[in-house]
Amino acid sequence: MAKKVLMVIAPNDFRDEEFFETKEILEKSNIDVTVVNSTGQPSKSMFGKIVTPDKNFYDIDEKDFDAIVFVGGTGTTAYHNHKRALELAKEFYDSGKVVAAICIAPTILVNAGILDGKKATAYPSERNNINTVGTYTGNDVEIDGKIITASGPQAAVEFGKAIVEALK
Repeated sequence: MAKKVLMVIAPNDFRDEEFFETKEILEKSNIDVTVVNSTGQPSKSMFGKIVTPDKNFYDIDEKDFDAIVFVGGTGTTAYHNHKRALELAKEFYDSGKVVAAICIAPTILVNAGILDGKKATAYPSERNNINTVGTYTGNDVEIDGKIITASGPQAAVEFGKAIVEALK
């Protein structure tokens, strides 16, 4: 049975490589990808591409998925303290599922309370946020248990591969 991944994109200004390259790696590995945002309406990437989500993330049950991936980009700040985004991160983590975040999205994991004592990476602007509860490594990709974090667009392919590996 195919693994299922939930990819969360911002309502606008998600980062193209972090979404499209990661999604391509997952799909090439026969992983079913469901794309969601907070509105259920089309999202525009930082480079102007339009993505219509499959669902609104209020209509998601973590039991239907094996992993959650929070995509970065400047618009992701909308989720840093968003009640539902934080709940989703915590639900997946508490269920022992893979929780992944790239670029500035690892701050969602900090604010959800799941990076306590963990090693993580992110875009350098998020270093202080991570260091308040865990250890920022600055690596392209960091894996600590079922949590996978990545630093930004240049790490998207490696990030995708790490998620595939974690789901095996």
